[in-house]
Amino acid sequence: MGKIMTKLKLTNHWDLENTRQGLVPSDRIRSVEVEALIDTGATMLVLPADVVQRLGLVEEGRRKVRYADGRVAEVPWVGGVRLEILGREMTCDALVEAAGTVPLIGQIPLEALDLVVDPKTREARVNPASPDAPLLDLLAAS
Repeated sequence: MGKIMTKLKLTNHWDLENTRQGLVPSDRIRSVEVEALIDTGATMLVLPADVVQRLGLVEEGRRKVRYADGRVAEVPWVGGVRLEILGREMTCDALVEAAGTVPLIGQIPLEALDLVVDPKTREARVNPASPDAPLLDLLAAS
């Protein structure tokens, strides 16, 4: 399929909330734009430590991960990441890798934002079946 890169905006969700409550001025909201690799083999959002630091996010714990080469390791995770791609947004957790690594967008954010990957054009797009807003599948349990 080749590499599929996309731009995304990351914002500290807690800064947004504090601004909404009048506790922090809007010019103090920490936000960055980065180029990220869409990795359909990954599960979550993965951010480099330097981006996490610029956003002012705090490690909330550690998670076990399995890399593509089969290695298993524990890595830090952070919460409160506001993620915006192609005009769609969500708040999520992110795994943290070493500073300078390429950010990765895995299946959970792709599904939550209802984005599709076009391997021919190597682009991420909003789902044409739901162009106005994400449409999420939900199983009704009774």
